[in-house]
Formats: sequence, structure tokens, C-alpha cells
Amino acid sequence: MSDKILSINEWHTKQAKECFNGTWDLIDKQDRTAEDTFKMIHMAHASRYHWGQVGKPVNLARGEWQISRVYSLAKLGESALYHAREYLRYCEEHNLEAFDLAFAYESIARAYMVLGNQEEMKKNLVLARSATEKVEKEGNRNYLNSELDTIK
Repeated sequence: MSDKILSINEWHTKQAKECFNGTWDLIDKQDRTAEDTFKMIHMAHASRYHWGQVGKPVNLARGEWQISRVYSLAKLGESALYHAREYLRYCEEHNLEAFDLAFAYESIARAYMVLGNQEEMKKNLVLARSATEKVEKEGNRNYLNSELDTIK
């Protein structure tokens, strides 16, 4: 362990990153337990809280995306939709890049999938695919399309 004393901003940044990455580990976990799901939800919220102390709009927006994703995985559609809409709001208010806009629509579509609303799901998938076409990096476009292909 390092003897370095962190400033409060450095500490918040460290916590935000650790919680974000820990949440990703649980998102990717194949045999996630009910306890893992609770931990995943709490860690996503903790990450977003810490980014709220020190982050830029893109950090806050992506924190909302991650919270939406974990709620979708937990089959809590209303909560997923709430945070997906917050992500979209950040994208629009802060003119975030097409990558984020595409993922905002992806998260809304995914929440509607969980809620069983096929019409809204399909509408937001179209918006997500349209935004994906404007993403400059081919690797990012491919990743977005692979995520969109999981929404049915």
C-alpha cells in the first residue's frame, strides 16, 4: 500500500473508477448470484456518486448508463428506464458525442425490452442505430452494433 495521501478529489476519482470497474466485472460475470446483483447495483450507484463529486458531464452520463444497465440485468425495467433517460438528458444538454447518444438510446431500448414494450424498444433501437452510423471509430461502431444485437 502506498504512503501517498490523496486529495479529496483524487480519492473520489479513485473510488469512482474502482466502483465502475468492479461493476463491469459483475456485469460480465456469467454465474452472477442474487448477492452479486445487489452488489452490482450498489457499486454502480457508488461510482456515479463519486463521479458526481469530481467528474465531467461525460462521466456522469456514463454513470447513468451503467446504472441503467445493471437495473436491466436485474430485470428492474422502471429503474433502468429512469437512468437511461437521465443518460439521454446528459447527452443532449452537454452535446456529447454520437457514441454516447447511441448508447443512451441503447439503454432506453434495453429498458423497454425488460418492460416488454416492443414498440418503444424498436423505436429506440432505430434511434440507436442511426446514432451509431455517426460514430467515427469503426471499433466503437462494431461494439455498439454488437450490443444492439442483444436487444430483441
